Amino acid sequence: MQKTPKGLRLHIAIFGRRNVGKSSILNALTRQEVSIVSDIAGTTTDPVEKTMELLPIGPVLFIDTAGLDDSGTLGHLRVEKTYKVFERADIVLLVTEANKWGEYEEKILQEARARNTPTLVILNKIDLFRTDQGLKEKLNKEEITYVETCALDHSGAKHNISRGNEEGFDPSSWETTVKVKNELIKLLPKDWLNPIPIVSDLIEEDDLVILVIPIDKEAPKGRLILPEQHTIREILDTKATCLIVNERNLSSSIHNLKQKPKLVVTDSQAFSEVFASTPQDILVTSFSILFARSKGDLRELVEGAQSLDNLKPGDKILIAEACTHHPIGEDIGRVKIPKWINQRIGGEIDFEVFSGHDFPADLKQYGLIIHCGACMLNRKEVLSRIYEAKAQGVPVTNYGVAIAYLHGELSRALEPLHLRSAPSLPSLLLPA
Repeated sequence: MQKTPKGLRLHIAIFGRRNVGKSSILNALTRQEVSIVSDIAGTTTDPVEKTMELLPIGPVLFIDTAGLDDSGTLGHLRVEKTYKVFERADIVLLVTEANKWGEYEEKILQEARARNTPTLVILNKIDLFRTDQGLKEKLNKEEITYVETCALDHSGAKHNISRGNEEGFDPSSWETTVKVKNELIKLLPKDWLNPIPIVSDLIEEDDLVILVIPIDKEAPKGRLILPEQHTIREILDTKATCLIVNERNLSSSIHNLKQKPKLVVTDSQAFSEVFASTPQDILVTSFSILFARSKGDLRELVEGAQSLDNLKPGDKILIAEACTHHPIGEDIGRVKIPKWINQRIGGEIDFEVFSGHDFPADLKQYGLIIHCGACMLNRKEVLSRIYEAKAQGVPVTNYGVAIAYLHGELSRALEPLHLRSAPSLPSLLLPA
């Protein structure tokens, strides 16, 4: 579990003002000194990430953010980075002092509500402050889950309160980790409890699946990339059979098989060779299209691909990559896709590349956004990008869907996902 990729982890973001104990909460939950704890406000300047196994939830990624009331020369930049974390947060932990609530806390709640993100309010420092009764009534009225904690105590031992012993304090109040974890379990998103599979729902036990994996200059030496690894694992978990080939020996491999493959899955860059080599009675699609369904909104991405025909020379396209790999040779996002698009429209498009968690706020300058397969991002961040593009009226698609469309094979590539006959799909995606 410690090696689970971040994109497959539950993202739990910790928000709040400066010096309310966000870093102490993170350290208590992880049982490690992940973030620096100080009485000086603004100690955390950039989001701090910590991966861990949080039983019984599983692999999670905690994100400790800078205070939203940050000030100074770089304060606004830190706040901008903090707000970007909302895009990938599956659950929000809103930390505040037990007797303090104001505009900053309301802003966090508004952001979380706008994104339908489950939120747990942590009323911290109850060893120093009595919890405001009016605040508790407000949270109960608005049906907002909250817990009262003292994050400095990891052990569960009861503290002596500086004001003297207060009546009504339960020793369990101090067990920060247990209390927060119990509430987190109740707030788990449906996508986490019932994730959309990559391929397992398309195949059955004993089926044969062929994976076509080109080995080019960008293939990682001695290993497979994450989409290929994840797909192989699901095939094995389904107790199906997996055959791995490259595009050059696909045809001979199919010819020599005694069992007809249930499905062929290819890397997008080998679309032409694979579709030509695969008999029409065998289903075929791509890793990127499978991930478009598992990580994002496939229908939106399919609709976005049609805007490729509306482009004209001089338009701008945003190429969005989830990872910050070093591009070499015929890079799929920087070289191959731009070449295919320019050939299609008969002119030059202005391509702009953003990598990692960087994603421009102003999308209206682009005629189209083409996203990678997003194996490094969680589903929440991918959906946030798709719906933000839609809100600004900008079409969005991904590598696999765009490449299949450009090669005239999108209808066939969608057939394994049962989309050919879907009534809401545009007619041009249906068979003639």
